[in-house]
Amino acid sequence: MEKEQNRRISQVRVRVEHAIAGVKRSRMVKDVLRNTKAGISDLSILLACGVHNLRVQQRHRPLRR
Repeated sequence: MEKEQNRRISQVRVRVEHAIAGVKRSRMVKDVLRNTKAGISDLSILLACGVHNLRVQQRHRPLRR
C-alpha cells in the first residue's frame, strides 16, 4: 500500500519538475532581473509559462501519460 502511494507521488513529482524545467528554459526566469519596475518579475514568469504551454501544445509527439 505504501509503495503504491509513493509511486503515485513520484509520478506527480516528475511531471511537476519537468514543467518547472520547461518554464526555466526561458532565461529571463532563471537570471536576475535588473528592471525594478513594479510587476515586471510577475509578468516575466507569466510570459515564460505562456510560452511553455504554447510549446507543449504545438508538439509533434503527444506527451506520454
